[in-house]
Amino acid sequence: MPLYKTLEVNSSTVVYVWKIQESENELSRNIVLTENSVRRLKGMKSEIHRKGFLSIRHLMAEAGYLDTDMYYDVMGKPHLKDGNKISITHSNHFTGIIVSKDIEVGIDIEKHRDKILRIAYKFTPIEEYKTIANTGALVRKLTVVWGCKESLYKIYAQEGLSFLNHIIINDFDLIEGITTGEIVYSGVRTKYEITFLEFEEFTCVFALKE
Repeated sequence: MPLYKTLEVNSSTVVYVWKIQESENELSRNIVLTENSVRRLKGMKSEIHRKGFLSIRHLMAEAGYLDTDMYYDVMGKPHLKDGNKISITHSNHFTGIIVSKDIEVGIDIEKHRDKILRIAYKFTPIEEYKTIANTGALVRKLTVVWGCKESLYKIYAQEGLSFLNHIIINDFDLIEGITTGEIVYSGVRTKYEITFLEFEEFTCVFALKE
């Protein structure tokens, strides 16, 4: 069972990360899905997406939950029936969840790809990064920025929210692994604490609402 990493963020919040190494049949064992989840799983054409879906259910089990304990709202945001907060993510062969008893949370895992250099202008003011001459460092930094914005978007979950125009990530040091962010939307400013870490050419970001 490749539970890759468990991080205790605070006394009420835990991050779980899974590295997918099993076959789809192996991941299906000991997992009971709702009828809706079975339909969703059958509708996934990609094997890696199906594996991701199933491995997230294993992570939920690590946190003490069954598939029946989670539901999605109209924006696609997951919720736990007991009122605790949850966010989920899947990227290639890594999946992750963050669960909190009392804080709104978001999580994202992203693979390091040069493609982010071409699309960065769509989600962040690219002129802010012109002093970074090393391509590898720039890919890493932009991947963190994207993960931060994705995590905040998952928490806020409002139609019309723009990564470029409404989500602000304050500057950070890659070594420190922490930053802060804000969402300014419809005249309301919301602040977030953000942590990030890197492993095996992936970046995992998780955010907590202040």
